[in-house]
Amino acid sequence: MADPGLELSVTWQDAFLGFIPGSMGETSTLACLIGGFLLLVTRIAPWRVMLSVLLGMAGLAALFNLTGSADNPMFQVTPAWHLVLGGFAFGAVYMATDPVSSAHTLPGQYVYGFLVGLLTVLVRVINVGFPEGIMLAILFGNVFAPAIDRIFVSRNIKRRLARQSSNAER
Repeated sequence: MADPGLELSVTWQDAFLGFIPGSMGETSTLACLIGGFLLLVTRIAPWRVMLSVLLGMAGLAALFNLTGSADNPMFQVTPAWHLVLGGFAFGAVYMATDPVSSAHTLPGQYVYGFLVGLLTVLVRVINVGFPEGIMLAILFGNVFAPAIDRIFVSRNIKRRLARQSSNAER
């Protein structure tokens, strides 16, 4: 049994650089960001997904910080800490940008990524028994990606048909 007086002290810098124990790929946010930069420069991964995952996570984490909770200390975890803890950076850079299962339409990539970011924080904060959340959020995002794409494709088709009919009337 662990000593109740023993505190785990991890600095943000240690978490960012990967000096804390964890699974392979989730320990160094810096290494994930370097790899993400290479994926963006070579245009292998869509930047829209990475950016919107980050914005969705930061938005909901900031909202939870503002509301607070007396019962759940996870409400106090800042967006900066959500970024460096667990596999968030790994999931946002390598898993959410998977070209097969993520959204394909450009506006759909924003919605998909934002949904993944929101769900990650929601899983981490609301369900304290499951401290990770990025992989579950990506799975849910992948479930909704075809529907997200279909919505944007349908809107585009309707817009083109309306434009075509207005051009035919002239």
